[in-house]
Amino acid sequence: MAGTEDSTPLQFSVGLAPEQYLQLDDVVVTHRSVPGQGVVATSGIVTEVRARHEGATYGSDVFLIADGVLPAHVQEIAEITTTRVEPECYVPPTPGSPARRATGRERAEALYFDQMDLKLPVGLGRDGEPIYVNLEFLDGTRGGHVSISGISGVATKTSFALFLLYSIFRSGVLGRRSVNAKALVFSVKGEDLLFLDHANAKLDDEQRARYARLDLPAEPFASAGFFAPTMPDDPSGRPFVAGRTSGVVPFWWTLAEFCRQELLPYVFADAEDERNQYTMVIHQVAAQLKRHAVELDQGAVSLDGRTLRTYEQLVEYVSDQLTDEDARRDWAGPVTGTGTINAFLRRLRSSLKPMRTLVRGDLPDVPGRRVSTENQQVTVVDLHNLPERAQRFVVGVVLADETTRKEAAGTGGLLFTMIDELNKYAPREGSSPIKEVLLDIAERGRSLGIILIGAQQTASEVERRIVSNSSIKVVGRLDPAESGRPEYGFLPPSQRARAVLAKPGAMFVSQPEIPVPLAVEFPFPAWATRLSESAGEPARRNGAAPDPFARLPVDDDDAPF
Repeated sequence: MAGTEDSTPLQFSVGLAPEQYLQLDDVVVTHRSVPGQGVVATSGIVTEVRARHEGATYGSDVFLIADGVLPAHVQEIAEITTTRVEPECYVPPTPGSPARRATGRERAEALYFDQMDLKLPVGLGRDGEPIYVNLEFLDGTRGGHVSISGISGVATKTSFALFLLYSIFRSGVLGRRSVNAKALVFSVKGEDLLFLDHANAKLDDEQRARYARLDLPAEPFASAGFFAPTMPDDPSGRPFVAGRTSGVVPFWWTLAEFCRQELLPYVFADAEDERNQYTMVIHQVAAQLKRHAVELDQGAVSLDGRTLRTYEQLVEYVSDQLTDEDARRDWAGPVTGTGTINAFLRRLRSSLKPMRTLVRGDLPDVPGRRVSTENQQVTVVDLHNLPERAQRFVVGVVLADETTRKEAAGTGGLLFTMIDELNKYAPREGSSPIKEVLLDIAERGRSLGIILIGAQQTASEVERRIVSNSSIKVVGRLDPAESGRPEYGFLPPSQRARAVLAKPGAMFVSQPEIPVPLAVEFPFPAWATRLSESAGEPARRNGAAPDPFARLPVDDDDAPF
């Protein structure tokens, strides 16, 4: 222990002997004998390391010292932030006490891994050893939800979120619950997530060894389903994708479903809508469509004898009702002014292009076209070809459907919902139907078994209640201005500075049990992240169809007879 720096129970400094070193994120332990308490072990993480010349006065003295003219000694001091004191007798380590790098059991105790009944591997530390999070703070037992922040394209937020899901499903930490555990992933950046069930041809032996250190198989996702919107103006309803030619299911909503389920509010799912008067018209029109629409073949509807088969025809019908003097009272409300109705109609007509591929009544119904998590463990909904307004609609409607389904099914299984660009769907200011669904998930979702994994460039622009309800907070590369925001107050000053320089694949993971975020590097994806990385479809890669029982947990129980 260094005697030139103040030592406190929560922070102390270590002087390094010649030929010894400590680096940031190393785990250190020191012991002190306390009367009446016995030996107290104080453990911590290196959060700063300083080196200087003892005996130098001026900056130019370094040259004289290097030439041997001035006597001096190189001093290295490591600053340690305490993580655990055992037993809990909070006394400062004494100067001169020996300290050492913690390994094995001492490392596990310093990072509380020894108290985690359900350890979920999330990557490797700077020492090359596994880093874990407590699943109880992720599966809803004691907490839930994950918030991942960082610069787009550098922070690898999506890659880390997928590795987290992979670890949840393949580490065995869920036990029997893995059978009913599902993941719903919304993809908004290209077709990168359409190959999760393909092996990555660029995975080398070094990366496979990193998976082995985490006790994980280096394999693609075993059970994955993919949904994409239909191609515009395509009468056959083919999925709107280019890279993957098979295994993608097109999805859409029929006009009958649109009317029956009152989905119109999700067409207006912008953050500022609730502050405008025309929102009352939205709900009034949605109620009228539900009341009067009669379902026809292929999901078309009949309203007042008019057959409507396209979203454009539905918009024109609503426009006719709101501009008709006799029908306006029922469709817009008795006291709604013309200006409010016109504002609603302008917004409704502007939705024609974004929504025409999603709401249709001209396609034959296809089994499985509705987005659902029932038939596979990981469900990817590709949205990158949709305009932003249509993306909001899909996210809002699918989340509302899955929340309703999960609430009816009970808490028997887990649903992990991964949303990128969360600030777009749950911004800090304003209100919208999507934001209300996400707030509901954040505040009571863990009691229903719904866990939100949200990724965003700037946590400061996401609704506070969603971020504050996230038990696990993860930070990658940050913008310098963003790193100074209060939302990152859980990061020590040294880690805030490092987050500005973090390389891809390096993350800082904060969890409730450990007072200092842990630096983590996660392995290169074992699944293809683009078509060029694909080693081929699963059936072609090994000559046989995937084993449908591969993701079932190993049963070690004795036979009941």
